[in-house]
Amino acid sequence: MTRLDTAALDLDWVRGHFPALQGGWVLMDNAGGAATLEAVAARTAEYMRRWPVQLGATYGPSAEAGELQARARTALAGLFSRGGGAALPPERLAMGAATTSLLSRLARALLPTLSPGDEIVVSEADHEANIGPWLRLQAHGIRIRWWRVRPDSMRPEAEDLDELLGPRTRLVCFTHASNLLGSVIDPRPVVARARTVGARCCVDGVAYAPHRALAPAELGIDWYAFSLYKVFGPHCALLSCSADGAAMLANLNHEWMSAPAPATRLEPGAWPYELAWGAAAVPEYLDALETRHGQPAFDVISAHERTLTAAVLDWLATRRDVRVIGAAEAGPDRLPTISFVSARKRPGEIVAAVDAARIGIRHGHFYAPRLVAALGLPRDEGVVRISMAHYNTLGEVEQLLQALEAAL
Repeated sequence: MTRLDTAALDLDWVRGHFPALQGGWVLMDNAGGAATLEAVAARTAEYMRRWPVQLGATYGPSAEAGELQARARTALAGLFSRGGGAALPPERLAMGAATTSLLSRLARALLPTLSPGDEIVVSEADHEANIGPWLRLQAHGIRIRWWRVRPDSMRPEAEDLDELLGPRTRLVCFTHASNLLGSVIDPRPVVARARTVGARCCVDGVAYAPHRALAPAELGIDWYAFSLYKVFGPHCALLSCSADGAAMLANLNHEWMSAPAPATRLEPGAWPYELAWGAAAVPEYLDALETRHGQPAFDVISAHERTLTAAVLDWLATRRDVRVIGAAEAGPDRLPTISFVSARKRPGEIVAAVDAARIGIRHGHFYAPRLVAALGLPRDEGVVRISMAHYNTLGEVEQLLQALEAAL
C-alpha cells in the first residue's frame, strides 16, 4: 500500500492530550463517542475530591464551587460562538445527560406554547434524538410533517420544505450533519424558509460539533444541542437558546423556582457539577490548539480531517463490491464520518474482522433507522461506519484499510 503524506497538524502534540490513544487501539468511532481529553478527566476527578458539595451555601467549599460552576458555564457557552455571531450569555446555556435528554426537555418546555393543529416539521435524516420528542407531542394534537430524504442526493433538500411549511408551522427540527452520512446540511436556507411562516428552528449539532466551529446565533437558530462526549469531553450535553427561544420556555424545575434563568428552567434537579467543571477543559484545549498552530482551531482540524476522509474514500472507490452511503468525495460539506455497505459481506461480519485488528469502528443504524430505511437498506443490518476525528493519523488510516482489505 502506498505511504500517505503526513498532514500539517502537530499530531504528536494533539495525541499527547488523549490518554486513550496510547492503549493499543485505533479509535475511529468518534460519532459514537470521542476519546476524552486528559485535562477533562483530571478536572472532573479534582472537582469530586475537593468540592463534593451542593451550591448556594455561604461556607467556603460551597462558595468556591459556585464560582467554579459560573466559570465553567461561561467557558462552555463560548463553544457556541467560535464560528462567529454574538456570544451566548451563560444563562441561556442548559446542561443535561445527553442531547436526547435535553431535546426531550425542550419539547416539554415548549408544549404550553402549542395548540392542537399546530405543526412541527421533522427530518427523516435525523438521529432519533431530534425526532422522538416531537412525535410524542402528537398525543397533544400536534401534527408532524415529514421532511423526506431525496434518494438521489441521500439528504433532505431545503426547497422541499416549500410544500411542508404553512401558517400552522411552529417548529422545524433538523440535523446540522448526518451521523450516518457525514453530510452537512446548510441551516441558512432552512432557517430563512422557516422565518417566512414565523416558525422556529431546533438543530441537532451532535455530528457537526467535533469537526466545525459553531455559530447558531449567526445562523438564526433558536435551539442548538450537541453532546460533549463527541467533542472530547465527559458524558453530558449542551443546549443553547436564542433570546426569543429562551423566552418561550416553560419552567420544568421546582414550582417555587417559577422565574429562574432560561437554562435553569431546563435543568430540573440542577446539572452534573463535576462534569461541567471537567468539560470546561474542552474550550481550553481548542484555545491551546489555536495558539500552537496560529490558525483558528477548527480550520486546522477540518483541513486534517479532509485529508483523512479523502484517503478512505479514495480507497473505497477502488472496490467494486462496496457502495459508499453518502458523498463519495471529500469536500467542505463532507465530514470524516463514512458509511458503506458491501455486496459480499454483512456489516457485522466486516466490523468483527476489523475488531480483530484492534481498530474500533461500528455497524448498525446509529439511531437513524428511518434514514436507513429511506435509503433502501436493511434496518437491522444498517451500514459499516468509520468515524474519525482530528487525532487520527494517516498511519492509522493505512492500518484500517489493510484490515478492510482482509475483511472484505
